[in-house]
Amino acid sequence: MSSAETEYSERLAARRATAQRLGRLERRISNSRLGVFLVGVAVALVGFDTSMWSPWWVVVPLAVFMALVLVHDRVITARVRGDRAVTFYEHGVARVQDAWSDRGDPGERFVDATHPYASDLDLFGAGSLFQLLCTARTRSGEETLANWLRAPAAIEEVRARQRAVAELCPRLDLREELALLGADVRAGLDADALATWGGNAPLLTSPLLRPSAAALVVLLAVAVLFWLVGGAGPLPVAVVLAVEAVFVLPLRRRVAQVLHAAQHPDRDLDLLGQLLACLEREHFEAPRLQALRAALDTAGEPPSRRIARLHRLIHLLDARKNQLFAPLSAPLLWGTQIALAIEAWRALTGPSIGHWVSAVGEFEALCALAGYAYEHPDDPFPEMVAEGPCFEADGLGHPLIPAARCVRNDVSLGGALRLLVVSGSNMSGKSTLLRSVGTAAVLAQAGAPVRARRLRLSALQVGASIRILDSLQTGTSHFYAEITRLRQLMDLTQSRLSLLFLLDEILHGTNSHDRGIGAEALMRGFVARGAIGLVTTHDLALARVAAALAPRAANVHFEDHLEAGQMTFDYRMRHGVVEKSNAVALMRAVGLEV
Repeated sequence: MSSAETEYSERLAARRATAQRLGRLERRISNSRLGVFLVGVAVALVGFDTSMWSPWWVVVPLAVFMALVLVHDRVITARVRGDRAVTFYEHGVARVQDAWSDRGDPGERFVDATHPYASDLDLFGAGSLFQLLCTARTRSGEETLANWLRAPAAIEEVRARQRAVAELCPRLDLREELALLGADVRAGLDADALATWGGNAPLLTSPLLRPSAAALVVLLAVAVLFWLVGGAGPLPVAVVLAVEAVFVLPLRRRVAQVLHAAQHPDRDLDLLGQLLACLEREHFEAPRLQALRAALDTAGEPPSRRIARLHRLIHLLDARKNQLFAPLSAPLLWGTQIALAIEAWRALTGPSIGHWVSAVGEFEALCALAGYAYEHPDDPFPEMVAEGPCFEADGLGHPLIPAARCVRNDVSLGGALRLLVVSGSNMSGKSTLLRSVGTAAVLAQAGAPVRARRLRLSALQVGASIRILDSLQTGTSHFYAEITRLRQLMDLTQSRLSLLFLLDEILHGTNSHDRGIGAEALMRGFVARGAIGLVTTHDLALARVAAALAPRAANVHFEDHLEAGQMTFDYRMRHGVVEKSNAVALMRAVGLEV
């Protein structure tokens, strides 16, 4: 067992035992509540009907019942957190045991067939890289991680993320705490609506409104005091009430809008505050984490404290529902004053909400990569270099293949060598090699460790034509879809980053004559434009292109072996062109007359 699996298993057993104990305690308290309730009913009935004892004795079971209610709520909260902790470590064990494909969020909403490599490299969907990596519990965290996978970061940004991920890697307790808040946050937090509410223009803008409302309430208190003790009569009170009415009526609609609009963000901010409080309690050394933490404060005050202030305002507003206080709320201008305070809060703090949401999203994305690093301690951070294009990998594997079955190969592109032409039969490992190269480049430029013994690369724009599909709805053939993607990749050679192209069975949707002409022109074009990449093919005639382009191109291949009518593969990449084919022998082995 790996160190991560051992730690996860031990914590899972402890959390499971705690959750079971709390579950038993919850059931006992529930039964006790029922018993105390029945005792209270019995005491009340006997006391009222028989005068055997005073009806006031019902206060005792009532007090016990209320105490049990409070304790029961705390136990339920603890048990729910215990269940979430169990789920968190169950998922962790599943990931390190390569049994995670039916767990977690596959990120289906991020699937984009027009993206230059996302579908080809299985970034999103069932069994995808996103599903393996993502432990985020907010939409912002999921979107941040998805964006990091869909676009390469600058070298300095990658290095900053690497340092942050390395610092977060051993902080398992922090990741567990975030996961325990996760279910509430995912169910309740509407980050977009929250940021929109905070950024909207204020409805009550005059700086004189708030002091005027406070002054009117003070005047009312003075008038009432003089009426009660000074004999001034009710006239001053009536005058002040009339002035309040004149003050309030023009604001009534806007006040109602402010109070109504603040109800939903208050709940969302409360959930966001729980996440932010986790960040506020942490001390960080990595510059990126320090910058994230510093960006949270508004006017030198942490966000959780500011959120608590708004929460208190909403709680004060709810006092109007109290039957005893409700008659006093109108002359005290209670709703108007709360609305003005909320608008003042929003004017100062509202613009920061979007930054808070973004910071939480980035922090969750970094924690997701840190979790992957913790679970795969043998996967190193790549070395990012300025000189390029460059992709040099020793022991390169694919992170979605279980470690026990993952066969690793060395791949080196850069300098004089810009193109590898990969030949071999189906299922021999050609497409997996392309995906391994592309996935390593994506992970590296997201700031994550990679499945290799060593990886050195420059900033690269990945482009792939591996999983190209036709479409009946749009009337697009496979060949047309492929050449459209190839044109997209050719256009990417004009971007600021060098292109890493990955082409699987290039132009196999057309005849061999046209395929030979087109494939040779494309390979020469990519190399001439400064790109590096790999091209797989069954057509050994294309191997001549690599020979003609040497030393800028080279041939490599994968072999297969036919044993007892079964094709076997070792998935080892070898230099040169494949020298044998077992296709005819295999057709005969399955009974075809060829």
